[in-house]
Amino acid sequence: MTETLLQQQPSNIIHAIPGRVRFRLHQLIESKKYADKLHQLLHSDRHVKRVHINRVTASVVIYYQTKGLHDEKVIFYLATLTQTVTVIEIEEEKPQSLLRSSKEGEWKGLRIPAIATIFAMLRNYTKIPIPTSLTIAALGLAVLPVAQRAFKSLWVDRRLNIDCLDFLALSMSFLQGKILTPALVITLHELGDIIREQTARSTEIQTADLFDTIGRFAWVQRDGEILKIESDSVQRGETVIVYPGEQIPVDGKVTEGKATVDRSSLTGESMPVVAEAGTMVYASELLRSGELYIEAMRIGNKTRAAASLELLENAPVYDTRAENYAAKIADKLILPSLVLAGIVLTTTGDPARAASILTLDFVTGIRVSMPTAFLGALNHTTRHGVVVRSGRTIEQLAEIDTIVFDKTGTLTQGDLAVVGVQTVDGGISQEKLLQLAASAEQRLTHPVAEAIANYAQKQQIQILPRGQWDYKVGLGLTAEIDGQQVLVGSAKFLKIEGIDLNGSQDRPNGLSVVYVACNGKFMGAIEYADPLRPETSFLIRQLQHKYAMEIHILTGDNEQRAIEVAKQLNIPLSQVHAEAFPETKAAIVRDLHRSGKTVAMVGDGLNDSVALAYADVSVSFEDGSDVARETADVVLMNNDLTSFLETISIAQQTKKIIEENTVLVVGPNIVALGLASTVGLNPLLATVVHNGSAIAAGLNSLYPLVQHQLETK
Repeated sequence: MTETLLQQQPSNIIHAIPGRVRFRLHQLIESKKYADKLHQLLHSDRHVKRVHINRVTASVVIYYQTKGLHDEKVIFYLATLTQTVTVIEIEEEKPQSLLRSSKEGEWKGLRIPAIATIFAMLRNYTKIPIPTSLTIAALGLAVLPVAQRAFKSLWVDRRLNIDCLDFLALSMSFLQGKILTPALVITLHELGDIIREQTARSTEIQTADLFDTIGRFAWVQRDGEILKIESDSVQRGETVIVYPGEQIPVDGKVTEGKATVDRSSLTGESMPVVAEAGTMVYASELLRSGELYIEAMRIGNKTRAAASLELLENAPVYDTRAENYAAKIADKLILPSLVLAGIVLTTTGDPARAASILTLDFVTGIRVSMPTAFLGALNHTTRHGVVVRSGRTIEQLAEIDTIVFDKTGTLTQGDLAVVGVQTVDGGISQEKLLQLAASAEQRLTHPVAEAIANYAQKQQIQILPRGQWDYKVGLGLTAEIDGQQVLVGSAKFLKIEGIDLNGSQDRPNGLSVVYVACNGKFMGAIEYADPLRPETSFLIRQLQHKYAMEIHILTGDNEQRAIEVAKQLNIPLSQVHAEAFPETKAAIVRDLHRSGKTVAMVGDGLNDSVALAYADVSVSFEDGSDVARETADVVLMNNDLTSFLETISIAQQTKKIIEENTVLVVGPNIVALGLASTVGLNPLLATVVHNGSAIAAGLNSLYPLVQHQLETK
């Protein structure tokens, strides 16, 4: 690849951080063959460590290594590489076309009522000679769906519903020779139904492909040879070999080797663990360094990762459409309205007054305004960089009283960072200590080494050449730097090497440390941690004090680190749940829900996906794992927790608007109903009151969105 290609500006990058880049490639949706070919090409490239392709979201995530190049050049190279794959054939119909057909179907129901309304208006207010038979035929076709639903409700379901009330009102208006009024009412009802449908979740929950989660391939020993096979073809008891940078494809026990294993994808544990003979390891965990020989015990859909996905698929699935409040209200008002209309018709003999009463059903305004409020809220949250998948989610967000946060990658940044450098009295400077440590650990893939390298780069520390070096997995390394023997590692490692730490291993602040020695003498320590996100403290304070939320921490990390985070955020220790596997997380969320709480769960990893599915409202990030993002009801597209506060505020504002709309609809209709029942009310005036209150409520629903547009101009 030429230098020119490397420097081409890629236009399809969604997100990029050092070592990781996400591309949007719409060809992925169109062709499975394209996706397979792209995976094969990227997997074989020397810069690529891992690849995750998600065809549903048309995205590919690449974990890369620079091989001495700048990150920018590698990203440009990978962007160009993704464009070299040609689409062989389109195997599947584009989801966009399906979505387009779905939208056309929604609006199709409005066509006939609109035509009937236009014909009626032209007959009433112009001299255009529209045939009466044509107008009546159009109205009949428009009324037909209402009549069919009313018939089904009466003769099949054996109950009265809003369609029965609508059909009676429309019939009485028509029998009086009125065509425009019933046509307008049907048109307005259809508009309300379309708006309600648009607040529904557009897609079903998509679970990640199992083999994208645990790795598609495995290296196995067979007949004295090492073969690369599909991960679900491994036989129980076979020896699987895993090399640095690869995901473990099976659950099993280590029989040989020693390696650093990153299990954050499965448990959320921020610190890698050392795996050696006798250690249990699980599919989806990542080998940071070293090499392992694993006796396969669970394969494919029997692995712990697969079990998590199965739990996700079996999670309770709710109707994601915004609740049809109008139907509930109508059920209670239908019989009284019918009785009142019958009494008025009997005593006055005036069908117009009875039709007016049936028209004033309180329901149309609610049918229009409530889904409009949800639609406005969904648009409002989108403008704040938050995707909310349904109107029902907005409703639930307004009710939540308990929020459960994953720790690693959610409350914290998810990456280790140096937070302090300590030196012994009379020894070398902090800058020199950092230089020796960073020079010794240069180009190592261990998270602590990467944290030291990143910190040294920020401090503009010059990295010295490294001579002979020896890395001991789980302990540390010895390296020759500038003619000096430098040791960097754990307290145990330095003690093995005969270095006296002078009691420095006692860390009252609870921070993790790596120790540095030079020429046999202890020189100091580098403190590191998984720091909180910059916005986390503000978020928790606001949730606790402004919204009176009960906050829980739910993590697979060890208890000590979870407690340290809870103390920083003033979260009661009784609300900290540590060392939890996915099924445990799901159980805790279920228990909170069963205790009567409305629970929101915020997480970003595969290990959080089951708990996310069982929460009343699930929240994740755009750069979270594919399965967590697709499970979530709320996705923070800017990866900023403060936007979650905006979403809660919008949800509560929407609840307030719905209450206001109820007053706007019920108030005028009650007054009009009183007039229609006593002194009489023209059906046309009843329709104006009825429809006018619906329009007022609808406009009130859209006010926050209009206000936001004005504020951002």
